[in-house]
Amino acid sequence: MRTFRAATLNIWSRFGPWEERLEAIRAGLASVGPDIVGMQEVLRFPDFDQAKLCADGLGYEIAWGLASENHGFAHGNAILSRWPIARSEVIPLPNGGTDEHRSIIFAEITAPFGKVPFFCTHLNWKLHHGHVRALQVKALAEAVMARAPIEGFPPVVVGDFNAEPDADEIRYMKGLTGLGGECVYFADSFGIAGEGPGVTFSKRNAFAGPLREPERRIDYVFVRGPDDAQRGEPIEARVCFDEPHQGVFPSDHFGVVATITAGR
Repeated sequence: MRTFRAATLNIWSRFGPWEERLEAIRAGLASVGPDIVGMQEVLRFPDFDQAKLCADGLGYEIAWGLASENHGFAHGNAILSRWPIARSEVIPLPNGGTDEHRSIIFAEITAPFGKVPFFCTHLNWKLHHGHVRALQVKALAEAVMARAPIEGFPPVVVGDFNAEPDADEIRYMKGLTGLGGECVYFADSFGIAGEGPGVTFSKRNAFAGPLREPERRIDYVFVRGPDDAQRGEPIEARVCFDEPHQGVFPSDHFGVVATITAGR
C-alpha cells in the first residue's frame, strides 16, 4: 500500500524569538518529513517571506494565500509540497459579522500516485465564536466539493480550526451533524489513528502556557476517505512540533502529522 504524510502547523506569525523559532520549525520539518504541510499565520511582505524561510533547502514548493492585512503586514496560509504544485487558489471565508478575515489556500499537487487536492485553513480564534466557525466549516466543505469531486483523489483538509473535537464545527466535519443542512464526512486522522488526547494547544508549551487557556486539540488533518481504491485512509497520526529545539518551541501550537493511504 502506498502512503504519504500530511501535516499542519500554525507557525504563530513572527511573535516571540522568531529567529530561534525558525530554526526549531526547520528542524521539525526535517525530523517529521511531511510530504505536504499546511501552515497558518504565515507572513509575506517585501523582503520577508516566512513560508520560503521555513522551506529553504528542504525541497518544498510553496503556495501562499492572503487571509488578512493589518498595518501593512499580510497574514495568510501556506502549503509546502515535495511534489509540483500544478495550481493554487485562495478562497475567502465568511466572518459572521466579526472583524476577523479568514481564507482557504487550495493547491492541486501532482504526486506520483495522482493529483492530490490539498486545502489549508485557519478559522476564527475566539472561544465564543463557535457560531462563526460553523459558517466557516460549511463554506469550507462547499469549497472542497467544488474543487475535489467524489471520483477524484480524496481531498486533504488541514488547519487550525480553533475548535475541540466535540464542538459542533468539528462534529460537522466528521459527519455527526448537518448544522441544519446536509451532512458531509471527513476522517479526523488523529481521532481515528492517533493515541491519547492529542493536545495541540498546551500549557506545557512555554509560548501558550501564559495565556492560561484550556488545554485542547484544535489542529487537524482531515481526509475524505477511504474510497473504493483504498485511497484516503488515515493509518497513523501523531502530534508533532511538540518539543523544544535548543530550548525553544517552534510555535505556540503543536502540529499534527498523519500517514494517509494513496492506493495500491
